[in-house]
Amino acid sequence: MKRGETGRYEVTAAGGESVRAFVPAPLPPTPPLAFEGGLERSLEAAVLAVGRLDGVSTLLPDKTLFLYAYVRKEAVLSSQIEGTQSSLSDLLLFELDEAPGVPLDDVMEVSNYVAALDHGLTRLREGFPLSNRLIREIHGVLLADGRGSSKDPGEFRRSQNWIGGSRPGNAVFVPPPHTALPDCMAALERFLHAEDDGLPVLVRAGLAHVQFETIHPFLDGNGRVGRLLITFLLCHTGILREPLLYLSLYLKQNRATYYTLLDQVRREGDWEAWLAFFLEGVRESAESAVSTAQRLAAMFQDDRGQIEPAGRRAGSALRVHEALKARPILSLSAVCDATGLSFPAASSGMDLLGSLGIARELTGKRRNRLFVYERYLDILGEGTEAP
Repeated sequence: MKRGETGRYEVTAAGGESVRAFVPAPLPPTPPLAFEGGLERSLEAAVLAVGRLDGVSTLLPDKTLFLYAYVRKEAVLSSQIEGTQSSLSDLLLFELDEAPGVPLDDVMEVSNYVAALDHGLTRLREGFPLSNRLIREIHGVLLADGRGSSKDPGEFRRSQNWIGGSRPGNAVFVPPPHTALPDCMAALERFLHAEDDGLPVLVRAGLAHVQFETIHPFLDGNGRVGRLLITFLLCHTGILREPLLYLSLYLKQNRATYYTLLDQVRREGDWEAWLAFFLEGVRESAESAVSTAQRLAAMFQDDRGQIEPAGRRAGSALRVHEALKARPILSLSAVCDATGLSFPAASSGMDLLGSLGIARELTGKRRNRLFVYERYLDILGEGTEAP
């Protein structure tokens, strides 16, 4: 449905020139969303897929292992959308205090994303409301250091920003003036908690994401915070018990369509077209997460089956295998710390995993060697190859 522009323009001064900044109308859309037909079917398919994903999360033998790795995959993908070159293995090396193969600022941005996600989920589990204060806290963690640390971490902007173009006057889109931010963000916060509009949570998440991106309340990091907002809302409302649904791979693969639909909402009010795209992304991402979890569980079981017949060496090798499941890139000293094995026992166990093709040494050195659980990283890293 084409409702016309979903807000008003306000003329403001920025960079020594006058520009028309867009101030979005509060949500929900007017007239109300038309769910009949295709959108209703898209919503049903997305809800079913998210339900299956939530069910799988309760069946994982050790969901903390999967969450550790899956959250990092999302951090890499979400940061790549913003132009970083970091890969999943770069992040894991960085967390081991090893030098990654990309500029430090890139991998630091990804590491900050993991910290911001962890911070937000911890606060929500402690009972803190999903609020503008929490959004600012998350932003503060996201930009704590690295490239964004000079862009007012944790603070809504106090100047005009813009999207695309070299200056506000030739920008593709100019978000609201900073003077309009308090009202815009207060209205968004009320929408996040509304219970009287009858909107399903997945629809609320899709609408809120667009509204946040349109308001663009920070000088930097808006895209990453806007994607995190989807996950936080689903976990906060109990739709998901664990943070397993992320749309970054879908948005990365469909980036042009994503930006076109955001613009279409603002210019034409076609929320239904955006929601159909968003809900398809939810369905696809949820089904992909289920498939990944199942493939990893089967691989872990197969590899364990290869190790068990190895006689006396099997005991230490199985403990090394468990350590690599928790952290797919490790040094032998880290294996010793994780398992309690002596260095010779850890080395013997790792040698067995190497001979079975389960682990591979990365450095080619005789000392300070690093080992990777290669098939695990390959499955997890699908789609995260640095652009």
